[in-house]
Amino acid sequence: MNKKDLRKKYKELRQELSVDVIEDKSLAIANRLLQLDIWEKTYFHLFLNIEEQKEIDTEFILQLLVGKDKEIVVAKSNFDTLEMTNYLLTDSTKFQKNEYNVYEPVDGIEVPNFKIDVVFLPLLAYDTKGNRVGYGKGFYDTFLSKCREDVVKIGLSFFDPEEVIDDVSSTDISLNYCVTPTSVYMLPQ
Repeated sequence: MNKKDLRKKYKELRQELSVDVIEDKSLAIANRLLQLDIWEKTYFHLFLNIEEQKEIDTEFILQLLVGKDKEIVVAKSNFDTLEMTNYLLTDSTKFQKNEYNVYEPVDGIEVPNFKIDVVFLPLLAYDTKGNRVGYGKGFYDTFLSKCREDVVKIGLSFFDPEEVIDDVSSTDISLNYCVTPTSVYMLPQ
């Protein structure tokens, strides 16, 4: 399937999920993350979910990271340049919703991309080769292209992988893992 068709399919599948199902599956994903060999790392980039899009509730992962005393990094998107600026999450971080209903930090301590060890990625779909389909703006591919080569890229999904995404671009950056409520997929690089 191509990215356009996959976006449509998985947006529809997510819309069928109830709030309770999203909460249960999000908690299961957070628990599955404990199986990964990432917990010696320090800087973790976490997206803040868009409730209206029925994304995975990342609050459980946030609490896991806080409990493990990790440095948590959140992003602010620039829709003119399609780039993200990353900020350290602190007790004094103030947030506001942007025009796409994404909570973003207003300002704070900027964290350079090279410091980030692990990135949790939002996605609509992914395949068995580690390719992902997002919303199509390329924010994460641009961001990941500026990170260290050894950054660990972890997709989060309610669903199992597609066999193949037909229209992968040379600028698409693949995942190391994708975590679902029932499985951890280690993906080829």
